[in-house]
This record gives sequence, C-alpha cells and structure tokens, in this order.
Amino acid sequence: MKEWQHGGPTTLGNLAMLCAVHHRLVHHSLWEIRMVDGRPEFIPPSWIDHSRTPRRKPPPLLQPVG
Repeated sequence: MKEWQHGGPTTLGNLAMLCAVHHRLVHHSLWEIRMVDGRPEFIPPSWIDHSRTPRRKPPPLLQPVG
C-alpha cells in the first residue's frame, strides 16, 4: 500500500479501514500494511516480531477471564 499523502491511488484497493488509534500507530511507527488478494496484511516492526510475519488481524487485547 502506498499512502495517499505519498502519491498512492485513492481507490478501494489501496484502502484499509482502521480505528483512530491504529491509524495513528501505522503512521507513527514502523508497522507496514500491504494488500494481498484485496485484503490488508499488517507487518509488525522487528522489535515486536524479528521475522516480521504478516498478520491478517491484530492479536486480542484482552484475554477471556476464567
């Protein structure tokens, strides 16, 4: 994905919906987003995952109790 502010196309194929928190996180950290078969994959920075394994959804923030 190429960000719109850096000349990326304003098309649905270059869009990933994010809440405000995750939007800021992507813009102000080393996370990357790429589109694969029309679905976003989130690539963490190496300080989170040394192999930078792409993820389709974020890990759960809270673990179920009990």
